[in-house]
Amino acid sequence: MSTKYFLIYIIFFVFSGLVSRAESGEGKFGEDSLQLRRIADHALTRSSTYAWLAELCEQIGPRLSGSTGAEQAVQWAFNKLQAMGLDSVWLQPVMVPHWDRGKPERAAMHLSDGRRETLQVCALGGSVATPSGGIRAPVVELFRLEDLERLGRDKIEGRIVLFNRPMEPRLINTFDAYGSCVDQRSSGAKEAAQYGAVAVLVRSMSLRMDDLPHTGTMSYAEGRDSIPAAALSTNSAAALSRALRLDPSLEVELEMFCRNHPDALSHNVIAELRGSEFPEEIILVSGHLDSWDLGQGAHDDGAGCVQSMAVMESLLALEMRPRRSIRCVLFMNEENGQRGAARYAEQSALEGLRHLAALESDRGGFSPRGFSVDGAEGVRQVALAALTNRLDLLAPYGLHFAAYGHAGVDISHLKDQQVALFGLVPDSQRYFDYHHAASDLFETVNKRELELGTAAMSALIYLLDRYGLPADVSRPVIR
Repeated sequence: MSTKYFLIYIIFFVFSGLVSRAESGEGKFGEDSLQLRRIADHALTRSSTYAWLAELCEQIGPRLSGSTGAEQAVQWAFNKLQAMGLDSVWLQPVMVPHWDRGKPERAAMHLSDGRRETLQVCALGGSVATPSGGIRAPVVELFRLEDLERLGRDKIEGRIVLFNRPMEPRLINTFDAYGSCVDQRSSGAKEAAQYGAVAVLVRSMSLRMDDLPHTGTMSYAEGRDSIPAAALSTNSAAALSRALRLDPSLEVELEMFCRNHPDALSHNVIAELRGSEFPEEIILVSGHLDSWDLGQGAHDDGAGCVQSMAVMESLLALEMRPRRSIRCVLFMNEENGQRGAARYAEQSALEGLRHLAALESDRGGFSPRGFSVDGAEGVRQVALAALTNRLDLLAPYGLHFAAYGHAGVDISHLKDQQVALFGLVPDSQRYFDYHHAASDLFETVNKRELELGTAAMSALIYLLDRYGLPADVSRPVIR
């Protein structure tokens, strides 16, 4: 074969391959690649994601369930979604807990030589207050809940228990590190009360050493004594631990002013674009609208809310009429009760709704890395296979991760309804610097990282809508 004809053959072969890949939607020049490029371009140049987060954080601020801020956020989100021109926008009522911390807490350690050193502290969500004038008592330091039984009532009764187990720094996934120690926050007061403790102090759930205490939910056992529970900043926890080694008889004073009020009426905010071919199949995209009261709830979870809203904005702006119904749900009360998620799941079961898939963003506005996958047995295998089959399309946008894992607190309530659950997984290394702390502010969110998350979520919603999910892993993904 001459050089001339050989070159013609090579050109024809390459061109045929490109055409074949384009027609299948798998190649660099395929329809899916082009559509994902359009989605990313919109998210990074024309999305309202960042501007919306600024409004939510700086004009409304903290949004703890039952608070004025939470209700302002509900109305704000409803108005924004309604202004888009979606097919329907509505509020779903739900009764939520209403707890507030009152005046700022105070705490200090009193050393045997008469010195007094201030401790940085905040009440844990749902805690009872101290008696008027506060509590002053000696301290016992523990690292695990099991240590209570080991020490016994004689060494705990009448004391303040310091739970001082840090997040495990060797775990690369910081959510795993969080899970390694959060039991002392959620159950510490409940367990310590059984041994006669008068209060608990818990080391903040953060890998960062600073002076900011991190709040979070905790619980009591019905019918048992309820004792005050507070978080110490990581620096204060370390300082108290050092002081105890040198002066075991030191005492800590603690005063808290928090209160539990009667449940309050609030709402989930829901919006929908109705599908053109399979309207009965719902694909849900979500975040939670409430936040803790110390910061602005920028990463937790203002980011997830505005990203979910921006998915809907992208579909409209790019005139991508979905085949299936795309529903945005901004849940209320994830932080201290999950009642919004429970209400939504209950109502969807009553109505017999068919959710094909649900996506949640609740890990901060950091650079996206991929998606976690969950669901009932069988469903999650199908979901992971479907996502894995499309990772080559997502890789150009830095999305290489697809694995089984927790997808989200709110959408987990849909698990029993055979829904494929997906969670946006951003880089996690900085998340717990801000989680539940006064530092969770709009200024800590990087605009580009936030918008990349919007692009990632929009891309997954596009693929789920276009291809659906097979009935089992042996069937092809394309419907």
